[in-house]
Amino acid sequence: MSFTYEPIGFIQSPFKSKFGVPRQPGLVESTALLRIDPPWDDPLAFRDIEGFSHLWILFHFHEVQPREKWSPLVRPPRLGGNNRVGVFASRSPYRPNSLGLSLVGNGGVSRSGNQTILTLLGGDFVDGTPVLDIKPYLPYAEALTGARGGYAPTPPPATLPIHFEPRALLALETIEPSLPGFTTLLKQMLALDPRPQYHSDSPDHHYGLPLYDYNVRWRVDQGAIHVAEIESHEAFLARKSTPDSRE
Repeated sequence: MSFTYEPIGFIQSPFKSKFGVPRQPGLVESTALLRIDPPWDDPLAFRDIEGFSHLWILFHFHEVQPREKWSPLVRPPRLGGNNRVGVFASRSPYRPNSLGLSLVGNGGVSRSGNQTILTLLGGDFVDGTPVLDIKPYLPYAEALTGARGGYAPTPPPATLPIHFEPRALLALETIEPSLPGFTTLLKQMLALDPRPQYHSDSPDHHYGLPLYDYNVRWRVDQGAIHVAEIESHEAFLARKSTPDSRE
């Protein structure tokens, strides 16, 4: 038996790639837009949704490459990327059907032209994520006293201090007026340390983190994150295309 699902819409998110996206919803103060496609964009389908503060979003992990062989075990980053647990005891995107489920804040429904748009708060979605369904969060049924969180009982700590080098500070002065909250969101993302858990770092190694239409270059040195540069995506591509470009 097999099933075919069609997305009801796609997410417009500040997170342009998997790298750097919060590993769970609610960890950063992000805002995303779910643009609903017809025929599901009928405003009647959203009647009374404003009464719910939070929503469940069911989506497809569209940037996860399918594996040749399904594995029953995965390595959660929360356990350092070394310990294996059952895939059904994890929220890994490497699942039999690549389905994701996130609880987000309800930022309200609006119309832009003929399109219905739902604003989502605190999400962990990559830009372009296909959404399959929306359901309201019911506190009486889903906020269970005494529930256990297994190996992830509390939110991950944001432990890495962040330092902005002069060029990055100058860029933030330009970006922040047009994208209020950019600096806060960037700090929250970096403080969670988005590096792969298995990676052995060197202060000479720079990472690139895409956020909105910018690329953030940063490194880790002596237990702190140092943001070297924040450049537009166009400038980043131009630099990468030059023969002497180095990362």
